[in-house]
Amino acid sequence: MTYRKAKLEDLEAIAELFNAYRVFYRKDADIEGAKAFVLERITHQDSEIFVAETTEKNLAGFVQLYPLFSSTRMKKLWLLNDLFVNSDYRGKGISVGLIEEAKTLVKTTNACGMFLETEKSNTIGNNLYPKTGFVLNEGSNYYEWNIN
Repeated sequence: MTYRKAKLEDLEAIAELFNAYRVFYRKDADIEGAKAFVLERITHQDSEIFVAETTEKNLAGFVQLYPLFSSTRMKKLWLLNDLFVNSDYRGKGISVGLIEEAKTLVKTTNACGMFLETEKSNTIGNNLYPKTGFVLNEGSNYYEWNIN
């Protein structure tokens, strides 16, 4: 497995993975919307996307991170927003490899860290993240305000 930064040439394959990721989170399939969203992220360079590529040049999974800033630490902070591995490739450590790519991004950008959120019902993720060095923050409340 090769881990690398996504390229525009990967758009179709990433859009398929991204669409499957959204369906996993109970959203309606929308491959054209997924393609447009990923294209915008790549062309505007407002996120970092890394992919796991097989020896056959198939994309097995991706991770997408968004930059934020920590005012108290006065440094960049990354949000690991999306992590997905195609079901055909699960159980092979690909998620761990993608998280390692994300950690490298944090280090090379001199950021102070990264954080993520996942549903309490996401048993696989909730077992994976502590194994890769993430610590559950039980001292904070998470609030959100939505228009839709």
